[in-house]
Amino acid sequence: MTKSRLTNDPAPWIRNQIEAFVASGENSLMNQENDPAWGKPLVGFSRGDDPIYVRFKEDIGAFYLTPYEIFTKTFPALKVTADELTVISWVLPHAEQTKKGLRKETRLPSERWARARKYGEEVNIKLRTHLVAKLAEAGYEAVAPLLSALWESKTSDRYGLSSTWSERHAAYASGLGTFGLCDGLITPVGKAMRAGSVVARISVPATQRPYTDHHAYCLYFSKGVCGKCVERCPAGAVSREKGHDKVKCRAYVDETKGYVISQFGFEAYACGFCQVGVPCESGIPVKDSG
Repeated sequence: MTKSRLTNDPAPWIRNQIEAFVASGENSLMNQENDPAWGKPLVGFSRGDDPIYVRFKEDIGAFYLTPYEIFTKTFPALKVTADELTVISWVLPHAEQTKKGLRKETRLPSERWARARKYGEEVNIKLRTHLVAKLAEAGYEAVAPLLSALWESKTSDRYGLSSTWSERHAAYASGLGTFGLCDGLITPVGKAMRAGSVVARISVPATQRPYTDHHAYCLYFSKGVCGKCVERCPAGAVSREKGHDKVKCRAYVDETKGYVISQFGFEAYACGFCQVGVPCESGIPVKDSG
């Protein structure tokens, strides 16, 4: 594949690379049945010069990296402008059996969910690496922000626990979903998912954002109903008044490590209760589901 063959319409090629990887044997929960961790992915694109990334930086903190900043810090010898860059974002929906298993639980994670958190995210890491390599083979420089040494945990004056790049924010910018009361991203395939992204020097038409409000798909914010994620959270880390308490959430998630090791025999932490057993679990909810 040469660079010139992708310049007309690279979006289908990129989407195919992501979908083919998720459809391969790499997508596994690493259980005895070798079940897939993820269903068919959603893929979206946003421009490297989209003003929304500057707004993220202004809102979250000066440490937050725009696509241009992370790309030019990764490839300092290249002369590039922000409008030459594209953020490729994807959403990986949890398998139905995984959601079903956690739906039954009320306090501690199910084995399949813990496997998805550990081995499923390993699939996501491999997908990031795979896409960067495929783009490089085709002649396009690319970086996966979460695999970069530039990715760091930070503290935002406004939001507390934060980082230099957010996969959910990239997905929001790329038209894939909006945020809920618990800070999860509600997408057309639901909130029970994980996201990934790559920043590449390639021109791809941006995916239209069918929303202007960052809470548009959340029934609590848009319709004044629901709040089911408040009831589902075993840590009491979500409230209608204050939203998501990241400190309480992190403390509870850390506590699950011992349980996962003792019960399932591998090292991982997991929660996800606010993602299942809620109207936005597997799609964009409607008011009647609240």
